[in-house]
Amino acid sequence: MDLRIFTEPQQGASYETLLTVAKASEDLGFDAFFRSDHYLKMGSADGLPGPTDAWITLAGLARETKRIRLGTLMTAGTFRLPGVLAIQVAQVDQMSGGRVELGLGAGWFEEEHKAYGIPFPKEKFPRLEEQLAIVTGLWATETGRTFSYDGTYYQLTDSPALPKPAQRKVPILIGGHGAKRTPRLTARYADEFNLPFASIEDTDAQFARVRAAAEAVGRAADDLVYSNALIVCVGKDDAEVARRAAAIGREVAELKVNGLAGSPDEVVDKIGRYGAVGASRIYLQVMDLDDLDHLELISSQVQSQLN
Repeated sequence: MDLRIFTEPQQGASYETLLTVAKASEDLGFDAFFRSDHYLKMGSADGLPGPTDAWITLAGLARETKRIRLGTLMTAGTFRLPGVLAIQVAQVDQMSGGRVELGLGAGWFEEEHKAYGIPFPKEKFPRLEEQLAIVTGLWATETGRTFSYDGTYYQLTDSPALPKPAQRKVPILIGGHGAKRTPRLTARYADEFNLPFASIEDTDAQFARVRAAAEAVGRAADDLVYSNALIVCVGKDDAEVARRAAAIGREVAELKVNGLAGSPDEVVDKIGRYGAVGASRIYLQVMDLDDLDHLELISSQVQSQLN
């Protein structure tokens, strides 16, 4: 079971904070550092010092880390033109020596679009499908040839399809709870399917839909990586769990139902139950980015047991 650190910087984090967490994640043996792609805080957080851009952040981290993989859960399709996104991700992949992964979603948080003057189209999912076709098509185009695309929402004419990523293929992540369109897009374009903040029962059902969609297009279901994203709150004892829950404004009982919370043994047991329904990777949503002791505890007493 791979464990990856997943952050939500829109809730309040500078680049320096993210750099500290990414380096700690690398030093502690986690598989990857991922971040959300949002420009506006949610809930009661103050969001200070203000938003950071996902791909600018990852470009910086690409030069200041050596091993961990870097990516987004999920880049909002509404934020970037697909041709520009292909260039950005390829460049960051080069800067990292081939450690980038692209999670791409349709975008959903209308308020952040209003706050920063970003168009929020009604036809988000059809646009996402075209974006996936364009980004993957540009990267797959042989050097020296051109790429054209004539879609409903995007048109590219004789693109040189440059630059190329360092990796032969940048892994694409698609995720979500949609019962039909999401599994279909995953089967066609993704290397990994991610289900965020779902129960074990809902995970089992959605993984089954994705596996069926893969098989329907002639793809082996096991060709995909299946993963979950879950909030994490671990403590050596009940008091430490309660303190960490209070620091992020959550209740322990609720976190135990909806996330990975409790003692290291409790968390290992629950991760094992996600593994039993097909998950081989967990993105640990870490909300208190100043609590590096939390990461150390997860590394030494949760990750060590899973390994």
